[in-house]
This record gives sequence, C-alpha cells and structure tokens, in this order.
Amino acid sequence: MSASDQTSDGAAPGIWLANQPYLLLSFTALCWAGNAIVGRMAAGHIPPVTLSFLRWALAFLIILPFAWKHLRRDWGAIRRHLGTMIVLSVTGIGTFNTMQYWALEHTQALNTLLLQSAGPLFVAAWSLILLGVRLTLAQAAGIALSLIGVLVILLHGDLTALTGIAFNKGDLIFTVALLIFGLYSVLSLKRPPIHGLSFVGFTFGCGAACLIPLWIWELLARPRIQLDSTNLLFLFYVAVFPSTLAYLCYNRGVQLIGANRAAPFFHVVPVFGAAMAFVFLGERPQAFHVIGFALVLTGVFVASRKPAKAG
Repeated sequence: MSASDQTSDGAAPGIWLANQPYLLLSFTALCWAGNAIVGRMAAGHIPPVTLSFLRWALAFLIILPFAWKHLRRDWGAIRRHLGTMIVLSVTGIGTFNTMQYWALEHTQALNTLLLQSAGPLFVAAWSLILLGVRLTLAQAAGIALSLIGVLVILLHGDLTALTGIAFNKGDLIFTVALLIFGLYSVLSLKRPPIHGLSFVGFTFGCGAACLIPLWIWELLARPRIQLDSTNLLFLFYVAVFPSTLAYLCYNRGVQLIGANRAAPFFHVVPVFGAAMAFVFLGERPQAFHVIGFALVLTGVFVASRKPAKAG
C-alpha cells in the first residue's frame, strides 16, 4: 500500500507529516521518554500489569472509532496473517510494556536510560537473523557515535563512572524487554499490507486481551490501583501519548525507512529524558549536555541516512 493510499483520508498537512519519518520517530522518542518518567513515578502506586493493561485497553478504545472502517475492510488480510499479527501484539504491545513497568519497580532511571541505548543493537541482530539484513558501515558508525553521546550525557562527561554502575534485577528484566521489542520492530516489516489504523487497532486490542489472565492474577495477588486524580492522569498520559500517538508514528517511520535506520532513534529517548529533567526537575544544562546532544544527533543523522545507490 502506498503512502498516498494510507493517508488519502487526511488533509494535506496530514499527508505531508505521514511521509516525514524523522519527525515521526523524533516525536515517538519524546513520548517514550515521558513514558519512562511516568512509569517510574507510577511504580508503587499502579501495579505493572494493571498499568500496561489499562494503558492498551484505553488506547484501543481511543483508536477504535477511527480504525473501525479500516479494520472491516482489512479483516481478510489480517485473518490470512493472523499468526504474525498475534505475535506482533504479544511482543510489542503486551510483553514489552509490562516488562518495562515491572523493571521500573526494581531499578533506577540512569540504568534504564543506559540500557535503552542498546535497542539499536537488538534490532540489528534480529534484522540479521530474520531478514539477512546487515548493518551498513554508516549505520554501525552512527549507532556507535550516538551511543557515546548518550553515555556522555548520562555520566556527566565522566566515562570512567561507567565502571561504578551496579546492575540489578530490574536491569535484567528491561534488557529482556528490549530484546523483545527489537523482535517486534523487525517483524513489523512483515505485517500484511493494511492501513496503519487497522494495524494499531488490532495490535492494541489483541495486546490488551493477552494481558487479561495476568491482570486477573495481579488483582488477586497485589494491592489494587487507587483511582485518584494522580493515577488517572498517569493513565491518560500513557494511553494517549506513548501508546496511541507514538505507536502510529513509530510504525509509520519503520515502514518508511526500515528497522535498522529507525533504530538509532532509540538514542534520542534518553536525550529527551535529560531535557525533561531540565524542565521538570530544575536541572541546569552543562557543557557535557551540549557535547552529548551533538554526538547523538550526528550519530542518528549518519545512521538513518538513506544509503547511496551504486553508480
């Protein structure tokens, strides 16, 4: 399905935006940076399976009115590729996000930001295993450069501080979650040729449904969520921004430029996280921030460029 087919229902600005992968992936990174902060704030107040289930159930209800006509039209293609669609729902929607919230109950923000930077490596490994696609020299160099930039920011310019970081149970959980999301990123290229709203509508609903047994268990085993204004605000944010909007943008970005070229935008997540710390925590930018940001953006630019054609 061409870009014009997918965006034919939108106005001209919407059509233009739907074909700007770098803007789409940057917005995704911004939303996911906020998700990590909110997930950490919600730890201890909203159990992880409950947060994940309500996030995707609400996102499904938000997207369903817009996706319904496309789901009806694309249902035949979805049914023919039902196995792939279920795997995508379970990995990218149900499992990854639940494990992320579970990890945030056991680890610190610095550790998760460091681990987030390994995302492009998992995508590259799955691309090689499943598709036989190798990183180009530019992609490998860009990923390495942006990773160094992330480390400069997170370690305040002192790369020797890396040896003093202690990893724990939460870090292991989050590493497995990133491995699973890397699989989702690559498998999404094998999705059937359906409308983007059909894709997120099905995966949101199926991903939420697969969490129901775990959610019931959690309701019986752990204290239940208190529906106060703070928790409701958390739920609103995770349902709208890192779910509905971010996944629409991420899936479209991967569709436009491929998983390996989209993966370096994982490195923009901790950059936005640091920027949010300036705004919400009152931290002041330092020289190492500027150096780190420059390295990250340069690396992402190098890694995500379209390879030059031979001749």
